[in-house]
Amino acid sequence: MKQVSNLGHFLGALVLDKWMSNADGRQAIYFRARLAEWAPVSVDHPRKVGFLAHMVDQGFMFDGPHWELRDYPLQGLAPRPAVYEAVRSWEDFQPWLDQVVHFPEEVVDQARKQVPPQWLEGDASALDALLEALLTRRRRVPDLISDCRRARAGIFPHWQ
Repeated sequence: MKQVSNLGHFLGALVLDKWMSNADGRQAIYFRARLAEWAPVSVDHPRKVGFLAHMVDQGFMFDGPHWELRDYPLQGLAPRPAVYEAVRSWEDFQPWLDQVVHFPEEVVDQARKQVPPQWLEGDASALDALLEALLTRRRRVPDLISDCRRARAGIFPHWQ
């Protein structure tokens, strides 16, 4: 895992999974790549070739077919705890955490307006309720991550 150049993306995925109540365990595909083609080579990752992780399987957002936002503390964690070893503070969850907490309501409203009515088949009010709950939940994501931290001792071993 130490050879994966974008381990921080697992933190972004955890933020998303907590916000959206992803009932699937976090999954990723790892591949070897020329890093400069995927991200600027930085002081932190000066290698020109390395491994990258791409997050996959978001099929159980909103607790899958239930269209609910659940607060299971361990939901959304990656199966390999090593991806969280570098976490030392809330700052490590940036910019993802701020992007969720301050996610614009207008974006959700615009997306809702683009859903074809025939896709909803009488579930329009359920979708509207889910989207409203999602907007309310965005400010709770730090608490959900704190719950995760308390529920699994040592998941963030260097976070004091």
